[in-house]
Amino acid sequence: MRLFLTAAVAAMVATPLAADNHTPHLEDVLAHERRADDRARDQYRHPAETLEFFRVEPGMTVAEFAPGGGWYTRVLAPYLLPAGKYVAINRDSDDGGFPNRAAQARALSWTEDFKSAFAEAYGVDAAGVHAYEIDEVPDEVKGTVDRIMIIRAMHGPWNGEVLREYLVDMRALLKDDGMVGIVQHRAPADASWSDVNPAGGYMRQADVIKIMELSGYELVESSEINANPKDPANWEGGVWTLPPVLRYGDQDRDRYLAIGESDRMTLLFKKAD
Repeated sequence: MRLFLTAAVAAMVATPLAADNHTPHLEDVLAHERRADDRARDQYRHPAETLEFFRVEPGMTVAEFAPGGGWYTRVLAPYLLPAGKYVAINRDSDDGGFPNRAAQARALSWTEDFKSAFAEAYGVDAAGVHAYEIDEVPDEVKGTVDRIMIIRAMHGPWNGEVLREYLVDMRALLKDDGMVGIVQHRAPADASWSDVNPAGGYMRQADVIKIMELSGYELVESSEINANPKDPANWEGGVWTLPPVLRYGDQDRDRYLAIGESDRMTLLFKKAD
């Protein structure tokens, strides 16, 4: 389960937003000092092009599923606020599957930890921070979300056999014209089922499209913005073989760095009629 890194994130990005009422420019957000340690990833993650493809604009309400260490949070929050709204959504902590009690404890405290870190980072009241487990989103949020972003985060619920359930829950959050933007590690199209299941972080694009369709969505458009043809996507150690994780440390490090981050699909969906 991806978790928000509380103290480290708060210390790095502490920049009040509440008093700044102008419409932000994305290029200024991306160039801000809060992203000094994040910017090296831009060459692989293409945040400007990705947000443009997802048609994200200031003033929107955007929900991010499984924000993890906050890489996209540090782009979305200052870009959307104060006119818009950033909503963090995480997995249901009751789904289990924790490797140890410490991981379970982190999951159970995620909502409170995220709110506290976000409030400290951006100079806002924690009581006004929107962070929920997927099964605990209040009714007043449902039907109000312009965009949901699922960034490199589908494989976890897929492996846990709860992805379709989550996608149906997310559909209820969207406005009638709301859309879902997905970036996901991509397995080769001709990979066998056993090649990618249980997944090493990669999923076949056709499988992602199919489960979205089964969950009440329709594909609007696909893009190769985040593609990496250098990645064969067949690593024994999964996607974590490559940067930024570099699972094997110094072993073949230069080879993996030369490849870069994973090959990724980029897909935009709307509610099906």
